[in-house]
Amino acid sequence: MQSQPALHSRLLAEFIGTMTLCAVGIGAILMNGDLLGVAFAHGLAIATMVTAIGHISGGHLNPAVTTAMMAFRKISPKDGVLYIVAQLLGGVAGAGLMKWLVDGTTGAAPFDTAARVGLAKGLSGFNGMLLEAIATLLLVWVVYGVAVDPDGAFAKVAGLPIGFVVTMDILMIGPMTGATMNPARWFGPNVLLGEWANAWVWIVGPVLGAVVAGALYLYGIRPRVASES
Repeated sequence: MQSQPALHSRLLAEFIGTMTLCAVGIGAILMNGDLLGVAFAHGLAIATMVTAIGHISGGHLNPAVTTAMMAFRKISPKDGVLYIVAQLLGGVAGAGLMKWLVDGTTGAAPFDTAARVGLAKGLSGFNGMLLEAIATLLLVWVVYGVAVDPDGAFAKVAGLPIGFVVTMDILMIGPMTGATMNPARWFGPNVLLGEWANAWVWIVGPVLGAVVAGALYLYGIRPRVASES
């Protein structure tokens, strides 16, 4: 039986993976700003890092994913809380790198305006929360299907379909909520900017969507698969 990596190794993997996601995503926004480019930057970062560290930490890179794993006993509460701390710190580190290295560069959008995660004009907080919940439900549904389910066909390359979903979700709702699907992705730039307006949207929405996705998969899909085998 393969032993589980040490906790400090798993936490470092989660920190680096989340830092990469935030740095790449925010960097694309600052230097490009095109929705397609931003969507693919986030998707490629997730696909690469989940595949690279999935065998070490599970490649959560997202407090909402970790919360769903804790809710259904895929990770212990103690380890889950530490994962979330590592992810939030990774989010701040990734955003901080872009603010330090890119902000003020010729051709780059200002960090203070472009990196801030917020709601589109006219979009209510409740609707924004629901959009984040739906996008995260799609993401975590795929996470359970390809990375958690032992019968999943793509366990070794789970990062690829997970990255596709992130890209798809950003194309769907990116201009409305930022399509973070991830409290750490919201937390990183916004904590540096001191921007807390409607913070609950990017906490409640992703966590709600992730937990519902886990429940639907484990209690809706898995029992039927088991009964057919």
